[in-house]
Amino acid sequence: MFIAPNNCRLEIRKLCRGFTLLEIMLAVTILGMMSLAIFRFVESNMIALQLSAGTAADDAQYHGLRDLLTAQWQSLSPLRAGMIGEPFKMGDRERDQLRWSCGAGPALMTRYAAGDFTVTLRLQPETKDGDRLDLGFLRKPQKGSDIGEAKETWIPLIRNVTSLEISYFDPGANNWLPRWPGGRLPSLIKVAVGRTDSALPWETIIPLRRTPYFQ
Repeated sequence: MFIAPNNCRLEIRKLCRGFTLLEIMLAVTILGMMSLAIFRFVESNMIALQLSAGTAADDAQYHGLRDLLTAQWQSLSPLRAGMIGEPFKMGDRERDQLRWSCGAGPALMTRYAAGDFTVTLRLQPETKDGDRLDLGFLRKPQKGSDIGEAKETWIPLIRNVTSLEISYFDPGANNWLPRWPGGRLPSLIKVAVGRTDSALPWETIIPLRRTPYFQ
């Protein structure tokens, strides 16, 4: 019978022995740390994507508001619009509003209604006793409308805003005015809306006449 030398038996014993408990615990710890790092990396990227998607959705609201106001104001008749801009009192603060007359159309969500409307762009509390403010149209059919009783209808456009500031450019005075007395249409209207998700207000300038400089 062959008997391996002592040094050979020692080498065979070293090759056949398993992992010690300390080695297993060290491997598990390393795997756990790697898993935690991967989880945090994925979680931070998911949060960043959610915030980015939320910001993009909020921005899309304001882009839509700009397009809606542009379509509405550029379609106004200078003789019939009767546009008047002035502050109105809400609680203890003044907030701007803008009123005009127009016919039905897609910008007012009343494409097929006959007759004219008096429309006001303004802020209004979301609920009767609530603190949150919505920006929208307050529209009322004028006499001769065929949509029934002349009741005011509120159309919310942007929810949960903090302020509304409207300025009017008068080419005669070559200056921005805080009020518009009516009688004719301003050349430009600047709208600034305070956002709850940003320290800076959203702002846009809308021409009431189509020009190559404002699309």
